[in-house]
Amino acid sequence: MKQPWKGYVEPFRMWGNLYFVGTEPASVHIIDTGEGLIMLDTGYQQSLYLVIHNMHLLGLKPENLKYIMLTHGHIDHIGGARCLKELTGAKIVLGRPDREYVNGEKDLSFAKELGMKFNETFEPDILIEDGEKITLGNTEITAVATPGHTPGAMSFFFDVYDGERTMRAGLHGGMGINTLTDEFLSRYNLPFSLRDDFRNSMKRLNMEHVDIFLGNHMQHNDTLGKAERLKSGEKDAFVDPTEWAPYNEWCIENLKNVEK
Repeated sequence: MKQPWKGYVEPFRMWGNLYFVGTEPASVHIIDTGEGLIMLDTGYQQSLYLVIHNMHLLGLKPENLKYIMLTHGHIDHIGGARCLKELTGAKIVLGRPDREYVNGEKDLSFAKELGMKFNETFEPDILIEDGEKITLGNTEITAVATPGHTPGAMSFFFDVYDGERTMRAGLHGGMGINTLTDEFLSRYNLPFSLRDDFRNSMKRLNMEHVDIFLGNHMQHNDTLGKAERLKSGEKDAFVDPTEWAPYNEWCIENLKNVEK
């Protein structure tokens, strides 16, 4: 694994009130709701200083952070949550089934697989269920349960605004099949039915309309490629309503690689 502090990415406004402040190993997004900030995933604890630095570069003050919404309980997405909560007082939001992943009751943070240790355990402030919403300022985020990669993976859907137009953004909760291999499921005594959950989750996500596709890793939605187009003057580089469904279908096909 690349050292997180060597994966710096220059921050930028993706579209309207939606920003990218993350790193190469793990994406971090921020929504400016007009009444406070919402962060979607935090990245690693080791790279949190880069995220905070990027926020300052964009004029996004950490003290205005109100919610930290986590897609699932793996260290590359939740590693900075405890520190950020202590720094800002923001409330941590997580899918209920992943609670034991983040509070240390189960050794399922994926830290060992990455050659790391997860020492920044925490208790979430809000445990969300399928269909529940978080509202702040001009933003209402709907959580859709998409189990598979982890039992509590949540995908988030919300509108973003540029002053004249409204776009629907969607963030996948977890698309990796690395936790669905025979070896991983057997090692941690996890049900093989998580594969069916994953497949059904992707089919369910196909029903959502998404203009701006967000991934919790940059390769999912070609973050860097679109950022370059953005720099070149293509202001809608991240807007593509045709991307979402084909990627869900690709995830379903990719699952076959661990089911052979």
